[in-house]
Amino acid sequence: MTPAPARQQTWLSQPHHDGSGRYVSHQTPRLGDAVDVLVRVPLEAQVDAVHVRTAPDGEATFAAARKVRTTGVDDWWRATLTCHNPVTNYRFLLTGGPTKYAWLNGTGVHHRDVPDASDFRLVAHDAPPPAWAQGAVVYQIFPDRFARSSGADKRETPDWAIPAEWSDPVDITPKGVAHQLYGGDLDGITEHLDHLEDLGVDVVYLTPFFPARSNHRYDASSFEEIDPILGGAPALRRLTKAAHERGLKVMGDFTTNHTGNAHEWFLAATGPGGRSRPERDYYIWEDGTYVAWLGVPSLPKLNHLNAALRRRIFEDPKGVVRKWLGRSGGLDGWRVDVANMTGRWRDTDVNHDVARQMRDVMGRVAPDALLVGEHFHDYTPDMPGDGWHGVMNYAGFCKPAWTWLRQEPKNPRFLGAPVPLPLLEAGAVVDTMRDFTSRIAWQSLVHSFNLVGSHDVPRIRTLVGPESVEAAAGLLFTFPSMPMLTYGDEIGMEGTFGEDGRRPMPWGENAWDAETLAVYRGLIGARKRSAALRRGGLRWVHAEGDAMVFLRETLDEVALVHVARAAHEPLVLEVAHLAGIESGSALYGPAPKVGKRAVTLSASGPGVRIFTWRPTDNGPRHVRRRGR
Repeated sequence: MTPAPARQQTWLSQPHHDGSGRYVSHQTPRLGDAVDVLVRVPLEAQVDAVHVRTAPDGEATFAAARKVRTTGVDDWWRATLTCHNPVTNYRFLLTGGPTKYAWLNGTGVHHRDVPDASDFRLVAHDAPPPAWAQGAVVYQIFPDRFARSSGADKRETPDWAIPAEWSDPVDITPKGVAHQLYGGDLDGITEHLDHLEDLGVDVVYLTPFFPARSNHRYDASSFEEIDPILGGAPALRRLTKAAHERGLKVMGDFTTNHTGNAHEWFLAATGPGGRSRPERDYYIWEDGTYVAWLGVPSLPKLNHLNAALRRRIFEDPKGVVRKWLGRSGGLDGWRVDVANMTGRWRDTDVNHDVARQMRDVMGRVAPDALLVGEHFHDYTPDMPGDGWHGVMNYAGFCKPAWTWLRQEPKNPRFLGAPVPLPLLEAGAVVDTMRDFTSRIAWQSLVHSFNLVGSHDVPRIRTLVGPESVEAAAGLLFTFPSMPMLTYGDEIGMEGTFGEDGRRPMPWGENAWDAETLAVYRGLIGARKRSAALRRGGLRWVHAEGDAMVFLRETLDEVALVHVARAAHEPLVLEVAHLAGIESGSALYGPAPKVGKRAVTLSASGPGVRIFTWRPTDNGPRHVRRRGR
């Protein structure tokens, strides 16, 4: 007997709200602004009253919502909130019928009281994220391994380096891993912008380019210049100019947490008379010995209690943050290395102060610049909305995606964990993702880098195998975020761990996996053609076993995304909750089976489908309001 098709109507039958423009009238409010919030309540929920709970100045208060439209399947309720504080937490109280008493917050509907941690949030801070960043696709480049220009051969190899030919394997020995130098440079990147433009990316993110004594350059010896081995400051300006002419943005990588031990500040602090030099207090000292990042001697940790250091980094027009942004340096933003550790040591924690200062300075001197912090674990306490615009979303996206897609024999360990990651079913993975996304503002989520790999972790191709790369890329390019891929992911490059994955980019197309390239081009192209994928909300439909289904929604477009990690039994969804789908079209992958009453989704193996349509039984548009 053939098993009955699985049915998952629970989420489509539940009230829904998210922080996107479909449900929130103003994405970047200021203090005192009035903001309308909408909530969609399916008729079967039998809700007859909706209130919105906020807590201005720490005391709970309630605003009554008004029913503003009823469609064939939903009631739509609207309430007006005032941004009295920089962060306005809110959740919906639903009453009536069998519902009687329920809260709706960022993790869903609860028939009990819940803490405020997962409330929705409006943020009203200065220096909102730049408009260009929402929905943008980011391409990460490790400069030494991407491409060599013709001028690279004329440069002398530094004394710390072990020279390598482009075809040499990566040296992962303790001596070679940081010192093997392939000679990629910034002009090499400029010469290959055609590839990036053809792929469809929007942002080039460069790992560090300051002079250093390693190939990764996280041990900067100066922030005053660009490494001559990479072509120096003229090469950076050539790259940014050429990228801007193509409509691409360029972001740099800066270590606020530490410098190298060859840095001019550290040499001044430890050289003759160093104890009396102002640079001495730029670093943290204990018992006459400097503190190093994770105990690595070459990476002395900066002391952000020192106001002079922070002025020199952030406020000084010739300091690193300002010097290389905008017209002066050409960069469009910064990614901050180990942002989670910056300003933290023992009983000192000025991390939020540092993040706020950097954002404030960038907002004043380069208001269109983006600020993203690296963070490997729970970033939610560090994302109140007034510091980093976003984070590298390892904990809330990368790691959960791995636990769903990784191949069992590979037993990956996530960033040094003592045990391999578990292999989980879709429901547990989505619960993890919702836990993280519910604890930050929507604005922070959509300006974070979602990723399934980077230069610090295994390559996604190695982790999941060639058969599941499409599913991994499908999740990456359809979620609300700034999806980030690492150079070479699009052609099937492999690597069992971070340093092993830092292989030179092969520029002979016979070494490329053409099918993987077609997947990446197709998914990035789909994202570019769909406003819902770039700017829409996120409404979960199904997450069980081997399948995930969700909707991305704007007022004028709905995208249904179905990602399968393996073959699964058909999923059946009621057409009533997907009004207009009968006139839709496949944006990527096969179309679902659309009948008069049901939509059927099936999969014979790993894969992705994206189906879009214009909703016909839609809710209200937002009312235009004046500010404060």
